[in-house]
Amino acid sequence: MSDVLLKVEGLRKTFSLSKKQQKLEHTTDKLRVAVDGLSFEANQGEIFGLLGPNGAGKTTTLRMLSTLIKPDEGDAVVDGCHIVSQPEQVREKIAFLTSELRLEDFFTPNYLFDFFSQLHRVPDELRKERKERLFSIFGINEFAEVKIANLSTGMKQKASLAISLVHDPDIIIFDEPTNGLDVLTAKVVTDFLLQLREEGKTVIVSTHIFSLIEKVCDRVGIIIDGKMILCDTLEAICGGQTLEDRFFTIYQKHMEGKENPLQQDGKGESA
Repeated sequence: MSDVLLKVEGLRKTFSLSKKQQKLEHTTDKLRVAVDGLSFEANQGEIFGLLGPNGAGKTTTLRMLSTLIKPDEGDAVVDGCHIVSQPEQVREKIAFLTSELRLEDFFTPNYLFDFFSQLHRVPDELRKERKERLFSIFGINEFAEVKIANLSTGMKQKASLAISLVHDPDIIIFDEPTNGLDVLTAKVVTDFLLQLREEGKTVIVSTHIFSLIEKVCDRVGIIIDGKMILCDTLEAICGGQTLEDRFFTIYQKHMEGKENPLQQDGKGESA
């Protein structure tokens, strides 16, 4: 794992707050900083985890990397293409899966897989081969002609995952990939993440679930208040503690405004 496929440098994103939001959050601030100078790298054949509480900036970061929104500052290079100046080329190289992006209820997994394959200009024979493989992995075959609206939550997630991979991208970005799934479906998804790594893919996973990070990730970046607090291997970050215990130690120190744990421990990378 020596080739850097994703290099993130100084990403920053702010959002305007309405008067209603200001009132609900008891603030007079007109802007909220969602991501604040975030930097990290991900290598080929690596699963990189972004760990943080809700509102830490994980989803906003992934949406910028996926070119759904533009950063206010900073940039990221995805396999040689810049998210700011080359968004169309970036989209050809990535898959992005999030619960916020839903498949159209009226269509079937079979139709949608073919439709998105055509959008990505996947040749027919290759499309058939990929569909057969992915539908088999996720157990979609018997539901291939069932409308999305009539599928279970887990099957919708598996169909979304298969369809997001129609173009066989080298970089796969997942936002909370097991969130809301039953234990059986979650295991299928988790096992597939490990399979993607074995195939040499680069996988970016954002989550607040410690066990998922511990099971699949090679390295992890801890994000709090839009900032990268620590970024290193699990072993280096945890130092003999569980990830959960280590995270809450870091979080408490951050919230108390004490010395940055990165500086105290001398580990990881700062943003």
